[in-house]
Amino acid sequence: MAPKEIRLERHVAATPEQVWAVLTDLNSAAQTLSGVTRVERVAGAGYEVGTRWRETRKMFGKEATEEMWVAEIDAPRRTVVKAHSSGTDYTTTFTVTAAGPGTDLTMTFSAEVGSSSLVTKVMMAVFGGIGMKATTKAMATDLDDIAARAEAAGR
Repeated sequence: MAPKEIRLERHVAATPEQVWAVLTDLNSAAQTLSGVTRVERVAGAGYEVGTRWRETRKMFGKEATEEMWVAEIDAPRRTVVKAHSSGTDYTTTFTVTAAGPGTDLTMTFSAEVGSSSLVTKVMMAVFGGIGMKATTKAMATDLDDIAARAEAAGR
């Protein structure tokens, strides 16, 4: 099944270094991101390729926990975070670009379903739109939360 992708961009009134610091601060993620209720480090120190954590979010009124890991880093410009759950591979890419007196923060999320069974196709057709809408809203909130923290750090 073809990957589904969402791309959002947010201008942040902070330096790329300030945005990068917030983006890669896993220890404070639950305090920074209003949609995240808990972060539990599984492997790795700081923020490096191979660092793994379990992130718990509230979605559709229920908590869901996913294990995530840092797959790529090009500090302080780009990082890729991956997850795998229920036969689906998830990739989130953050790009940090200097823009005038601030920074453009871009977040791209994609989901690629590994299974192409009839049941999976039907579920994606029925619930895919709802899931994409909820994911887009969560992403926009995350970008706003990251921006608010980075901007506060710059004051």
